[in-house]
Amino acid sequence: MGVTNSNKELNVTQIDCGGSFKIKLSLTAEPDITSNPTDIVLILDRSGSMQGSPLENLKNGAKKFIDIIDEATDSSQDGQIGSGSHIGIVSFASTAAQDTQLITSVADLKAAVDALSSGGSTNHEDAFTKALELFDPASANAKVMVMFTDGVTTAGGDPNPVATAAKAQGVIIYSIGLSGNGGIDEQALRDWASDPDSAYVAITPDDEELEDLFEELARNISKPGATNVVITDTVSPCFRITSLSSPSKGTASTIDANTVEWKIDELGVKNSEGATFEFTVQHIGPCSGTIEVNDSITYDDTEGNVVTFPSPEIDVECDIVICPECCPEPVDVTVDGCTDSVEFDAGELEMGLLGRIVQVDVTLRNVCPGKRVALAVLLHEVDDNGIEYKRGMKTMTVPAHTRETCQDVTIRCIKFVLPEDLDVSDTTDTICNSRSFRARFIAHYIDNDFDCCTVED
Repeated sequence: MGVTNSNKELNVTQIDCGGSFKIKLSLTAEPDITSNPTDIVLILDRSGSMQGSPLENLKNGAKKFIDIIDEATDSSQDGQIGSGSHIGIVSFASTAAQDTQLITSVADLKAAVDALSSGGSTNHEDAFTKALELFDPASANAKVMVMFTDGVTTAGGDPNPVATAAKAQGVIIYSIGLSGNGGIDEQALRDWASDPDSAYVAITPDDEELEDLFEELARNISKPGATNVVITDTVSPCFRITSLSSPSKGTASTIDANTVEWKIDELGVKNSEGATFEFTVQHIGPCSGTIEVNDSITYDDTEGNVVTFPSPEIDVECDIVICPECCPEPVDVTVDGCTDSVEFDAGELEMGLLGRIVQVDVTLRNVCPGKRVALAVLLHEVDDNGIEYKRGMKTMTVPAHTRETCQDVTIRCIKFVLPEDLDVSDTTDTICNSRSFRARFIAHYIDNDFDCCTVED
């Protein structure tokens, strides 16, 4: 079957600036179906949430899967699954139905798929039970279930014991999930699937990708596993590789600070086989926010399997750094060996990050002695239509004075910084535009001689 699944995942979704995380690569391969006949049961969700395009795209994907198996088993799409392999169809909603037995007729299989209609709840337990009943325990054929679902279990019992029993009998289980139709239990899909679950689970939020998921599962079915595998993974320059774990199969080594190479002599040549490899990377440099981990990742083997890996993203939280001015462009100046001085024209230099500083003075009238004053100044800029735009607020405590009588107190040098990019005037000049502002003041005594009334005994 060649390479049937590949995955790249991270152990966390967010790190701090300079933090580390682990990357896990997974690969699954299976032997050639022509020399290793296989019985495959497609378990297809037809619950009510599948109505419309999800069900149509599911049907197209399932029929494409059947066509690929047809051609892989006898080198032509002749309408018959060959080489001793079979396909069966089980569909489910509130209950499950064996729409076909394990058969070889492509026409009958496609007719069963086309006849599916949506409606009802989601009973995964009955679906696994009906699928397991199709297999002949006495058959030497490899046994595969492909479970497709778009929802959580809403009817029947717990499907986990049935899936576990099937795997104990040697059945390989793939889980395909459509997450955009009301939500699925991704952990349940992983629990049902064969190990490593990262290599046997595929999830998409878009029903238009269902055809591609079914095709990817079946397209390498004629390949005899994979031999002389080389995976070269280069991470983004925002990270560097710090350590490697031992792969479950094969060997791994770093090529440079950003690139690791994983080699496997053979995988899935005799039976279905998965392999995983983990390595640790650390965030470096000024990158922050949501960062794509991949710079590039390539796959190669002797059989020519076509393999792609996802490109996961991670959120890197760093302190906010703002650089309002770019570094100035340098001017090249050459001084000859015997020259004591040089004169050169540096060209034109534009003024950058212009703005104004508004300085406000205000006099408080008749401030009584011994009383502090709370003062607030609010500044707004006004456009040609009279609309106001907030530009700042300052609050301060004016110290009490010690004069014998009430006095006027002047507060000077209350400053507001007003960058030019806040200019709301309609003028087109970039320098010295006329700008209008309005200032408002609020003041009151902090100290007073008021006390609440008390009741004397």
